[in-house]
Amino acid sequence: MKTQVNAQAIARLGLVSILLAATLWGTVGVVIQALYRLSDTNPLSVGFLRLALSLPLLFVVCGFTLGRKTFRVARRDLGLMLLIGAMTALYQVCYFSAITHIGVAAATLIALCVAPVWVALLATVLLRERMTRGVFLAGSCAIAGTILLVGIQPDSEMQSMGLGVLLALGSALGYAVVALCGRSLAERYHPLQTLTIGFGSGAVILLPFALGTGLAVNYSGLGWLALLYLGIIPTALAYLLYFGGIRHTTATVASIATLLEPLVSTVLAWWLLNEQLGSLGIVGAVLLLGAIGLLYLEDGRRKD
Repeated sequence: MKTQVNAQAIARLGLVSILLAATLWGTVGVVIQALYRLSDTNPLSVGFLRLALSLPLLFVVCGFTLGRKTFRVARRDLGLMLLIGAMTALYQVCYFSAITHIGVAAATLIALCVAPVWVALLATVLLRERMTRGVFLAGSCAIAGTILLVGIQPDSEMQSMGLGVLLALGSALGYAVVALCGRSLAERYHPLQTLTIGFGSGAVILLPFALGTGLAVNYSGLGWLALLYLGIIPTALAYLLYFGGIRHTTATVASIATLLEPLVSTVLAWWLLNEQLGSLGIVGAVLLLGAIGLLYLEDGRRKD
């Protein structure tokens, strides 16, 4: 009985860690908006610097925690960590490019809603995770809630709509692969190892894209503070919480739980930027919170 209670507590702690990571990710949009107002920059520069500025802290903490074990990684697993870096770079590049074709709302909607579907499908095939009715219901509520929360405002003058949709689907697929690779490595490696090696390779891969569009490095003091926040809090810390959390839950549940991110983004935009949520947005928020509650119950039931 005691072992069962401990398993439930660990499972719920893992889910709480993922929800906290999603909450931190939800602050990124407001901070980036502030950064754009403070400095002349571009999305790819911010994406590269976000990863690059997280690395010194990750290397120091990883070296202090793991010492020489930091780079003791099997060749096959090193390939997975490098794949995490490549897919991290991919989903950022695809997402930023999709915005130029179909706009922020549509690109965000496709990337956020399709990612859990990709994870569920790939996890069923590759990790042999069982698709329970509870997870399916939570996923349906989360997708419906995200659609209502983010909303779509189509622009009839938008060009290359098909290419933009494909780029957004590629962003969702990239994130799904990151989630699945992280879940696969979670039981064999400390999250710090996966993050340090993955983000390091991701920054290297993303650098040419940032240079190709003009890497912005001239920021005000407040601009650099915003960049440091992005690199340390919603990147290094949030991903550490996320990779630590998925050690105790499934990849599918983790991917759905991260849909808390658009809820946090919307609330912050309403609170700080006076953006209105709207009646449909409120319904979407309720559905999203309901999905999170279902996941909480389902994860405890799964551990039983």
